[in-house]
Amino acid sequence: MENEENLIIVGIGEFAEIAYEYFTHDSPYNVVAFSAEKDYIDKNSLFGLPIIPFEKLDEDYDPEEYKVFVAVTYTKLNRVRTRLYHEAKKKGFQIVSYISSKAFVWNNVEIGENCFIFENNVLQYRVKIGNNVILWSGNQIGHGTRIRDNCFLSSHAAISGECIVGENCFIGINSTFSDHLTIAKDCIIGAAANLIKNTDEAGIYVGNPAKRMEKSSLDTVFWISGKNED
Repeated sequence: MENEENLIIVGIGEFAEIAYEYFTHDSPYNVVAFSAEKDYIDKNSLFGLPIIPFEKLDEDYDPEEYKVFVAVTYTKLNRVRTRLYHEAKKKGFQIVSYISSKAFVWNNVEIGENCFIFENNVLQYRVKIGNNVILWSGNQIGHGTRIRDNCFLSSHAAISGECIVGENCFIGINSTFSDHLTIAKDCIIGAAANLIKNTDEAGIYVGNPAKRMEKSSLDTVFWISGKNED
């Protein structure tokens, strides 16, 4: 695929490296630089490209000529990625999404900004994906389901039709959702959890059938990938 538009990846961790690979080989974007907040920069370059302090990114790169993708995972229950996404927009950058050529996306699916849709995801009829959502490989998103802003889905989650997943949620690998469920915002759904009922805000749900743990997800945001990945 011919690369036509210049792109800066915000992030220098493992996800940023993965994003570089996918954007380079499966998108119309040409990655020209990486960026991170200055306190987290411990090297000058990545893949031979410069690493620019995020604080001065708009001074070194004209937002009219360069686009941005924020490549940070679920650190602090998606808060770090969300903050950098909004700050990049305030700097005037257009924020792009990546959709794998090997994902199945029906023709009336809606996908927002700063989304990353890996290979083998299935997004059925009338699915809506908000802004700043990461879908790792192999998820099934049933017809009419809505994934709200700032969510992270691990691999092989099976979400049935007409569900709503609220803002800032983390969905664990191999979890399953009955149809017409509402997952409240700030929830953590554990690996292999089987959801058959709606959830409460900031809940952590594990097991089959899934039950809420006593802890709040907002008490645990620092142990979920607590290292700042930008």
